[in-house]
Amino acid sequence: MTGAQDSSASTAAARRAVEAVWRIESGRIVGALARYTRDLGLAEDVAQEAVAEALVSWARDGTPANPVGWLLATARRRAIDAFRRRSARDERYAALAGQLTEGQASSGALPVAPERTDVGSGSGSGSGDLLWDPDRIDDDLLALMFISSHPVLAPEARVALTLRAVGGLTSEEIARAFLVPVPTVQARITRAKKTIAAAGVPFEPPPAEARRERLGGVLSVLYVIFTEGSTATSGDELVRADLAHEAIRLVRMLTALLPEAPEAHELLALCELTAARFPARTGPDGEAVLLEDQDRRLWDRSAIRRGRAALDRATALGRGLGPYGLQAAIAACHDLAPSVAETDWERIVLLYEALGRVAPSPIVELNRAVAVAMAQGPQAALAIVDALAATGRLAGSHLLPTVRGELLARLGRTAAARAAFDEAAALCRNTPERAILHRRSAALG
Repeated sequence: MTGAQDSSASTAAARRAVEAVWRIESGRIVGALARYTRDLGLAEDVAQEAVAEALVSWARDGTPANPVGWLLATARRRAIDAFRRRSARDERYAALAGQLTEGQASSGALPVAPERTDVGSGSGSGSGDLLWDPDRIDDDLLALMFISSHPVLAPEARVALTLRAVGGLTSEEIARAFLVPVPTVQARITRAKKTIAAAGVPFEPPPAEARRERLGGVLSVLYVIFTEGSTATSGDELVRADLAHEAIRLVRMLTALLPEAPEAHELLALCELTAARFPARTGPDGEAVLLEDQDRRLWDRSAIRRGRAALDRATALGRGLGPYGLQAAIAACHDLAPSVAETDWERIVLLYEALGRVAPSPIVELNRAVAVAMAQGPQAALAIVDALAATGRLAGSHLLPTVRGELLARLGRTAAARAAFDEAAALCRNTPERAILHRRSAALG
C-alpha cells in the first residue's frame, strides 16, 4: 500500500470511528458539556469542534482507547478557550468604557473589575474535570431531552433541536427528513438556542413533581418524529425508515432514563409494533403496498415481541392505557392477525372508541370509521365519514376523500368513488400514496 493509500485508509477509518461514537453518544456528550458550560449553544459548538479535531487526530494517531473521554476533554478545552476569549473581550469593553468616562469621573472613581479568567480550574458545578459518571451523564441526557422539548419553543423548533442536540443529526439530515431547506433548519435551531438562553431555562432535569407534566411535551416531539418517518407527509418515499428508527432509538433512551414512566413504554410499544410492518409496506421500486396485499412473512417478528413487551410493561406500571398505549394495542391487533379478514376488527373499533374519549381528534374518528367498515360494513362507516366531512375539520387533507372513496367503491357507487379518489390524489403530497390513488381511480374506470 502506498503512502497516499495508507493515509486515505486511515482517514476513512477515523471517520467511521468518529461517526460511530457520535451516533451513539452525541446526546450524552452534548449534555455533559451543556451542564459544564451552562450554555447549550456553546456546548454544541465545542462538541462539533472536538469532532472536527478528532477526524484529523484519530487518522494520524489512531482511535484512542477512550474515544468519548477524548472528545469530552477536547471539547472542554475549547470551552475554556471560549470563556477566556469572552473574559478578555469583556475586559476590553470595560477598559473602553473607562476611557470614555474618564473625563467625567471624579478622581475617586472606582475602576471596573475584570471578570475571573480561571474558568475550569476551581471547584463547583461549572468547573472541574468532566468525569464520565454514568449516573450524572444520564441526568445530563435527561436534562437535554427536556430542554430540547421545552414549552417555550415552537413545535417545529422542538423537533429540530431534539434531533440535533439529542439525536446528533446534522442540519442536512434533518432538512432531508422533513423536506425543508437547510437554512430553515439552521434558523430554527439557532432561534431555539437563543430562546432557551433568553428564557433562562436551567440545565437540569425538571423536579420530580414537574417531570410528569413536562414528559408529555418530550413524548409528543418523539411521536411527531416517528410519525413523519412512518408515513411521510410529502416526497418520493412512503416510509423514511431512518427517521422512524432514530425516533425509536430516542424513545428507548427515554425509557431507560425514566423506567417508571408508563407513557414512555406506551410510545415505545407503538413505535416498535408499527415499525414491524415496514419491510412489507413498500415494493421493490418503493411503491406503496396496501395492508391487505402485504406479505406478512416479511414483518419483523423481533420488533413485534419488543413492542408487546413494552406494552406489557406500560400496562403493569399504569392505571389503564393512555393515547399511545391504545394506539399500540391497535397496532398489536394488526400485527398478530394472520390476515385482514381474520383481524379482530370489533376489538379495534372498541379501542378507537376509547382513544376518541381520551384523545379526541378527526384522525381518530376517521380511523374508527375504517374499523367500523371492516366490522359492520361500509354503509355504517360512510355515515361517520360524511358527518366528519360536514365539520370541515379535515379540509385540505387527502385522508378523508381516500377513505370515502374506498367506502363508496365497496357500495358500488363507482362515479362518486372515482371523484373521491381524484380529489384525494390532488391533495396528496406523497408520491407513492398519490400513485395508489390514481390506480384506484383508474381501476374503477
